[in-house]
Order: sequence, then C-alpha cells, then structure tokens
Amino acid sequence: MYHSITFGTQNTWDDWHLIPRTRPVVNPPQVKVSQADIPGGDGAIDLTSVLAGRPIYTNRTGSFEFIVENGHRAWHELYSEIMMYIHGQKMKMILEDDPLYYYEGRFSVNAWRSDQHYSVITIDYDVGPYKRYLYSGEAWLWDPFNFETDSIKSYKNLPIDGTNSVIVEGIGVPTIPTIITSASGFTLEFGGNTYNLDKGNNYITDIIIREGDNVFIFNGHGTITIDYHGGIL
Repeated sequence: MYHSITFGTQNTWDDWHLIPRTRPVVNPPQVKVSQADIPGGDGAIDLTSVLAGRPIYTNRTGSFEFIVENGHRAWHELYSEIMMYIHGQKMKMILEDDPLYYYEGRFSVNAWRSDQHYSVITIDYDVGPYKRYLYSGEAWLWDPFNFETDSIKSYKNLPIDGTNSVIVEGIGVPTIPTIITSASGFTLEFGGNTYNLDKGNNYITDIIIREGDNVFIFNGHGTITIDYHGGIL
C-alpha cells in the first residue's frame, strides 16, 4: 500500500509517483460555536445546536506533503502536469486508506521544493466537513471491497412494477437524495406524504434521509435510482 490519494481521476502514486511523507489524514472540521452573552449574569447561552438541532461544522482545511520519486519523470514536466490538473480545481478526493468514502472540495499546489536528493510538493485542500459514502448510484469498484466487513449500499436502476418499497439505510448527517426515474407517472410515499415524480432527476427538499432505515414506497412502472451519499465525520 502506497497510502496514495486519488484526486478526481488521477492517483498520486499510479499517475505521478508521489510518496506521502506521513500517512494522509484529513484534518477534522471546527465546530461553529455560537454563544449569546447574558447581560448582568454569569456565563452565556449556548446556541450552537439551536437552528439545526445538531452541531454545525466548518470546512476541513490542511495540506499533504509528498516526496517526488526520482527518475520517474523530469520534475519540471511533472510539476506543470500537476499544476494544470489540480491547482484551484474542485473535485472529489479518495484516500487509499479509506476507499469507501470521498471528500469534495477545492485543491491547490502550495509549494514545490527541490534539492540534489529529491523534490517535495505540498497540496492544500479545502473540503466539506463530511466524508461521503462513495457507492450509491455509482458503478461499484470491487478492488477496495472487503466481503467480510463491507456492505453494498446501491440503489441504482431498481425495477418498479406497481407498488414497491425500498429501504434506504441512512448514515450520519441528514441528507437530501436525488431520485432519478426512467419514466413519468411515478409517485412516492415517504414520511406520511405523497410526492409526484417527474421523469429524470427529482430533488425534493422535504425528503430527508436520516440515521437508520428510511422507507420509500414507489408506485409506477420503470426503474428508479436513489442517489444518496450519507456523510460521516
């Protein structure tokens, strides 16, 4: 294991032969603490969880430092290639050490240092506070799958003929899914309410997947995909 990182479609080892100086770990987000002072009284009122009913977090920020393997590519060619691909771009990031989740945000090249022995490149990240479950409506990548400990949470192209129920396992932060239908005329019962679904993408803000089992009852004919990426810290 090279403890590599995949930025978009490019892998730090396979494509660039970069070696991390330490095992890549994404810094934790900071809690957005909100307090109101009590005039004439002791302490303060903690309002941190009032609006959302849970703590709210900032983005995760930090950097990864890589040693550039000698002899693989001319350093100036590799530097330009990495700069063109990643500098200032927004994309997904997947750690080889945590292959079932992705982070999404903006990345940039902070510095490139070179001496007679080796070169070092530093890549900064500014990503969302949650890592998102990778395999929802996406094609499954079997290589990182552990048949003993992992489970496939795929809700892609599920056949619906009449009335069918789908149970979605919610993890982590409450998330609004995108429901994709192959035909018009679908209805969905969720949380005691009924919704009409258009053909194609449906993003309905009242439909929120929460921790635990979430029951979707579809009525129609065709296929549906529930594009859901649960997020955890």
